[in-house]
Amino acid sequence: MPASVEGSSSDTGALRSRWRKVRRNPFFHFLLAIFVGVVAGLGAVVFRRLIGLMHNLFFYGQISFVFNALQHAAPSRWGAGIILAPIMGGLVVVWLVRQFAPEAKGHGVPEVMDAIYYKAGVIRPMVVIVKALASAITIGCGGSVGREGPIIQIGAAFGSSLAQWIRLPEWQRLGLIAAGAGAGIAATFNTPVGGVLFAVELMLVEISARTLVPVMIATGTATLVSRLILGNYPSFIIPPDIIAQTAHMDIRSYLVFALLGIIVGGVGLFFTRMLYWTEDFFEGLIANAYLRAIVGMGAVGVGIWLIFVVTGHYYVEGVGYATVQDVLNGVLLNPGFLALLVLLKILSFSTTLAAGGSGGVFSPSLYVGALLGAAFILVMNGLFPELQMHLATGAALGMAGMVASSTGAAVTGAVMIFEMTNDYHIIVPLILVASIAFGIRRMVTRDSIYTLKLLRRGHYIPEARHSNLYLMRAASSLVETPLLRLHDHRLLKDLHRLLRRYPRLPHILLIHNGKPVAAIASHRVHELLARRNLSAETPLLELASTDWILLRRDVQLYELVAEFRRSGVEIALLCKGGEMPQHYDDITAMITSEDILADTSLPVLLLHPEMKPEK
Repeated sequence: MPASVEGSSSDTGALRSRWRKVRRNPFFHFLLAIFVGVVAGLGAVVFRRLIGLMHNLFFYGQISFVFNALQHAAPSRWGAGIILAPIMGGLVVVWLVRQFAPEAKGHGVPEVMDAIYYKAGVIRPMVVIVKALASAITIGCGGSVGREGPIIQIGAAFGSSLAQWIRLPEWQRLGLIAAGAGAGIAATFNTPVGGVLFAVELMLVEISARTLVPVMIATGTATLVSRLILGNYPSFIIPPDIIAQTAHMDIRSYLVFALLGIIVGGVGLFFTRMLYWTEDFFEGLIANAYLRAIVGMGAVGVGIWLIFVVTGHYYVEGVGYATVQDVLNGVLLNPGFLALLVLLKILSFSTTLAAGGSGGVFSPSLYVGALLGAAFILVMNGLFPELQMHLATGAALGMAGMVASSTGAAVTGAVMIFEMTNDYHIIVPLILVASIAFGIRRMVTRDSIYTLKLLRRGHYIPEARHSNLYLMRAASSLVETPLLRLHDHRLLKDLHRLLRRYPRLPHILLIHNGKPVAAIASHRVHELLARRNLSAETPLLELASTDWILLRRDVQLYELVAEFRRSGVEIALLCKGGEMPQHYDDITAMITSEDILADTSLPVLLLHPEMKPEK
């Protein structure tokens, strides 16, 4: 008997050893990526059918999966009663989310990013079912949200669940989440390269062959599955001969495109801020989630019904692809009406999510970008008739710009629209508009519509991905700010005079009897110079800080970050021995936490964990 037990234990150990070897095999990981791609592709198809079912049920009282997002919905059989459809759908969604999966609320992608950075890539399997149902109901009942965010979250959740089930290491789990997310968006838009880039820009925490190849495999597989079932068609039908005209445009046209990028960047910022302002407004006004759904979704219902009464179409309900297609076909030619639809879409989209709805931001951003771009082109053609640019060109560029500005995925926006048009001639205008739109938003805030949601709950997402080698660099390699040593009796007026010699504001080190006694960081110098209520006779010693850390001059960046976190101060003096210097010449450099943030794009919370986000 003991021998039998010992043999059984030995066999179990051998099986575990073999299983560990299998899990480390790259080909096994690639097979998992294929599986994730198949499920994501099928999930995209099923989700679209589910949206059709809910739409037909809420609008016509029919059990049918037939639904073409590129065609306007026929008039509802309920007439003015369609106002009640969003209310009923909203109540069901709030119940589902509150009872089974709070993560399914909202637009999905931030929850995936949160799981990657703060939950070790663990996403509950229940999220897949609840997100699909809640988002399909929200879109089907007339909510003004997109279907891409839910599919991204569904694909990512499956990748996470699969990795948890077979007990993969964390890096593989995070890779499968990115693969599922990229596969979902690739299957939705029929844009495999765009899906890969989406995963790279927003999901992957490690960019290497071992993580990137599975993402490529999953997105390619998901696209193939989608094409086999739904056909090889783009999300929008864009006339290729019109887009090809961009190959013959002169410098004036590119100046117009640059101006479009500026405008789209500003609207993208408004699009983002409006969403969270509306959420705060509803939460502050109505505490009860169900009552919030009744009021908010009721407003959405009234809106789509009034638009239908005036125009004959439900222009802002659902994903809105039919309206975008109208623009691409040159049907909507009134720039004022297009601008009005842009405003109404932003309002209805923000209200839908603020009322507790579930759905994505990608489709609304495409809608706003397409109509804004078309309206801009109509105005430009009116002012400069010799340009004669087509609406489809402006719409395509506007879509890329809005995706770049709102989501922060600038490369994804440009490449996805290029894949939709299938014409290489438009790639340069796409790059121009997407880059400028992203830059305009980035000048105002670092946070996209995805990361801002997490920032508001105190979760910071890094802007950049660095190799480990980057953190192993010497901290002194970051030193670009000059260091100005002054006697401690100097006054503020002396500083004004001395700074004329410096093209860049320096750090200030105050000296007494040859030893450092206080310091002023360069960003504090900027603040002091801007203050009008300070007397020119104010001693600099009264404005300086005596809190700093002393470190050896060869300290590495990761060590410096750890010391900033431990001490809670913002100034580090690098000196020869890492001890209190006997003379100011022993100090080789001064580095602040602001220097690190400016040069590394690390999240603020990493250096200042005590900081709280502002709503």
